[in-house]
Amino acid sequence: MSLGVLNNIAAVYASNNLNNTQLGLQNTLEQLSSGQRINSGADDAAGLSLADGLTASSTALTQSTNNADEGVDFLQVADGALSQITSLLNRAVTLSTEAGNGTLNSDQITAANAEYLNIQTEITDISTDTEYNGLNVFTKAANVYTSDGTLSQSYDTTALGATAAATLGLTAAGFTTSAEAQTEEGLITTAIATVAASRGTAGADINQLQAVSNVESTESTNTMSAENDVIATNYATATSNLSKFEILNQAGISALAQANSAQQEVTKLLQ
Repeated sequence: MSLGVLNNIAAVYASNNLNNTQLGLQNTLEQLSSGQRINSGADDAAGLSLADGLTASSTALTQSTNNADEGVDFLQVADGALSQITSLLNRAVTLSTEAGNGTLNSDQITAANAEYLNIQTEITDISTDTEYNGLNVFTKAANVYTSDGTLSQSYDTTALGATAAATLGLTAAGFTTSAEAQTEEGLITTAIATVAASRGTAGADINQLQAVSNVESTESTNTMSAENDVIATNYATATSNLSKFEILNQAGISALAQANSAQQEVTKLLQ
């Protein structure tokens, strides 16, 4: 290469190479410090787009799992209330059977009926006061939505048959005679069967939501793993690159200094 003073081509080459090396060194240090291979669209535009899509999917799946879990909680509250109602109805059967035996006097039948009416009040109170997150579980519909659309169902527990005692078919005035107590026993038995069927429905819905939650939790984990594969720093590769760029940086600085020094040698020819 000829010597001249107008252009220092060697220095230009050395400077360009040094700039590229320092850019690579900067990117490598950023990858190592952030833990991410892709920190901007310039690093990998296609990879960034894929990673962003996976992040959105993972976020939706996580919330979807939470939705299903909250639906399970809602239904479990309803099921617990139904269990209490069943216990009360079983006590009501005992009272009506006792009063229908024909061996109790009118005062004893009245006492049994008084307890029975209290049971009806308790059942109605349960239907009125049982809540989840401020929602009455027997008067509000719980809409559970999952992100992939596999389940979007309205759980309206008023359809479970556990509202006021009258809705279960119980006589508001109870019974005043043995014959009425026997008739009421049949109504109570029917109410128990109705509540049992309602608990079965709630249980099936709980199982369905738990299955959805498990599937989407697994899907979310796999999606996060895929996202990590796309965007995460490969530390073995990045560490190797760091060593390479550090060596190239030192060599580039030295080469640039030598190129500039060679340019200055031209002036010695004039001496």
